[in-house]
Amino acid sequence: MRTPAAGRRGIVLALVLEVLLLGIGVGVGLGAGASAESPRSVAAARLGPDYVDMSAVPRGPAEPAPVAGSATGTYTWDCGRNENGHRNTANVVVVPGVPGPVHHVHDYVGNLSTDVNSTVESLAGAGTSCANGDRSTYYWPVLRTVPAEGDEHGGPIQVPVEVTLSFHGNPRTPVVPMPRLLRGTMGDAVAITNGGARAQATWTCSDTPDRRTTRYPLCAPGERVLRVFDFPSCWDGRRVDSADHREQLAFPLPGGGCPVGTFAVPRLRIVTAYDLPAGTRYRIDAFDGQRNSPLTDHAFFVNLMSDASMARVVDCLNAGRTCTDTDAAPR
Repeated sequence: MRTPAAGRRGIVLALVLEVLLLGIGVGVGLGAGASAESPRSVAAARLGPDYVDMSAVPRGPAEPAPVAGSATGTYTWDCGRNENGHRNTANVVVVPGVPGPVHHVHDYVGNLSTDVNSTVESLAGAGTSCANGDRSTYYWPVLRTVPAEGDEHGGPIQVPVEVTLSFHGNPRTPVVPMPRLLRGTMGDAVAITNGGARAQATWTCSDTPDRRTTRYPLCAPGERVLRVFDFPSCWDGRRVDSADHREQLAFPLPGGGCPVGTFAVPRLRIVTAYDLPAGTRYRIDAFDGQRNSPLTDHAFFVNLMSDASMARVVDCLNAGRTCTDTDAAPR
């Protein structure tokens, strides 16, 4: 015969057991279904919609496969990383002779004289930071870290830790020489205002070259932030410039070939690399109204490479070699 006390003890034990089982069940459920956010995802959310955890960006499409007889080589040369501090607000492609706004500064490599007063003659006779004697001018907006409080236009300019210039061929045809004084434009400095139709901003990290984004990437610890400037490379065969500074050069079609009526020239790629501490807020210099958006990243060049140097580049690309610097010797 059970006593009242024994009955109460049984009820208490049953309740304790039920609570324990529920606790185990809840714990198992959380363990099976929970997915903790990565520190970079948390940082991206804190920094705002212009930032992205690069590990969350999907891989991009593969490069088009080359056909027989196409230009498959690469030519790389060294123009430094602007360690000499050549910077100003000029844009000799779009508005020569007109200074730009003080908060839209460009980094330069190559021609050492490029400024608001530059002319064709002054550029052609100037010195260069390029080891192979290339007097071309290459430039893009500076990148700054952003203080938590203070200047709305950003903080210290970040000098790239590496700048790589390379020419690439075309997967469908051989390439022809790029004419002297050809101007090239990549991206759109007013992409926010223009709706993004001409934007070609490309950002990635040193450990994720097959993942590309139009946002500021947050990279894994120890990895570098990369800006990739791929220029158009299908020349109309006539002009070195045009009213909008774009029509003389078109981008290849999705399969890699050039539009009808254009000719493949060496495709310029500039990659700038930065060492930024994890979680750092950073941004490029931009025009008013563009929100310092990464979508507005852009770059320019004016080709002043000598005819002999350009011929070496073309020979290297069309022969399918991997070449570097002054003599284009195979590596």
